[in-house]
Amino acid sequence: METIITRLYASPCGRLLLGCAGERLCMCDWYLAERIERTRRRLQRFGLVRHVRGTSPVIEEAMRQLDAFFRGERRKPDVPLRLLGTDFQLRVWEELLRIPYGSTLTYGDIARRMGMSRGAQAVGAAVGANALAVFVPCHRVVGRDGSLTGFAGGLEAKSCLLRLEAETASRDDAKG
Repeated sequence: METIITRLYASPCGRLLLGCAGERLCMCDWYLAERIERTRRRLQRFGLVRHVRGTSPVIEEAMRQLDAFFRGERRKPDVPLRLLGTDFQLRVWEELLRIPYGSTLTYGDIARRMGMSRGAQAVGAAVGANALAVFVPCHRVVGRDGSLTGFAGGLEAKSCLLRLEAETASRDDAKG
């Protein structure tokens, strides 16, 4: 049985619950009761049973990197992550990590990248199980028609993240 240390983080797009197990971040999830409970149950299946409020060097560094991300000063966090999921979920999350900052892909695009021509729904389920929002950028996945679809933090949070990235990328492009 392993302990997760958790701490709330107030982002401009909504509250996040950060969690670490050992020296790696295992949770950066939207602080919504239903979402947090579902994530806790899923993490329990991987042996992370005990949750205690507090902080750690990993959480403090994650907060610094999130602050920089939300100021538009950091595009890619590099906190050590502990991804906990099935083999398929891990493959999907690795694809999410490859989506460039300020860009989006569809669920179908990701499925095709993985060699699954009809796997959009399975990809969607794996994206929905991501407990490391922002760090594993599930907000960069959109519907087939480019619409904002299902997001653990709500569509307003997804829109906020995409707008932030678009504005930062546009500003950086203008600088040359």
